[in-house]
Amino acid sequence: MKKPERVKACIFDLDGTILYTLESVARAGNRMLRSLGLPEQPLDDFRFHCGDGSRNLVERCIRAAGGTPTEETIARGDALNRQFLAEDPSYRVRPYEGIPEVLLQLKRRGILLAVFSNKPDDAAQTAVRNAFGGLFDYIQGQTAEVPIKPDPAGALAAAAALGADPGECMYFGDTWTDMQTGRNAGMYTVGVLWGYRGREELADNGADAFAEAPADILKLLEGDL
Repeated sequence: MKKPERVKACIFDLDGTILYTLESVARAGNRMLRSLGLPEQPLDDFRFHCGDGSRNLVERCIRAAGGTPTEETIARGDALNRQFLAEDPSYRVRPYEGIPEVLLQLKRRGILLAVFSNKPDDAAQTAVRNAFGGLFDYIQGQTAEVPIKPDPAGALAAAAALGADPGECMYFGDTWTDMQTGRNAGMYTVGVLWGYRGREELADNGADAFAEAPADILKLLEGDL
């Protein structure tokens, strides 16, 4: 997709894009596995378990731990995972280096900021506000009313809430789910390379551009990348 001539809003994924959350996600996931009588999984494996909503994470974790992901165990595990995330959604969570400064620069340029995440909404709201205060104009996590990505409904709702057309938005994320979400929403879609997945996955799923470091976000806006 062609880069917008005028960018009114930037919409960001959360995990692996604006916040390093891997230890938080793994802590909740491994507590869930222990509660189901299954062995914990390595921290790095959660790069691939997360990103597609709590139920999908639970199913992947159960399979990886050698369990059988029945509807009953997935439902129980999903409830436990959400509970454990909600208890401490900011556990060892931190902004990626350079992200706060870039977000402030965007705000100073009059660009509106949003988060759209497959993370449960209560945990997403808390994690973002703890890290960035009131910097974001709109935050949306997973709820029963908003389909998980790559369904574009949440991204389109964010754009509408900000008064922006999809063609005036840039969408940033670190997984295949994000690339497909942005494209499905008709937004210029940027794969960030400091997150949980790699360039090949992002390219194969339609990234319009790549940001190797947060400062590249500003370069994209300025036409220098």
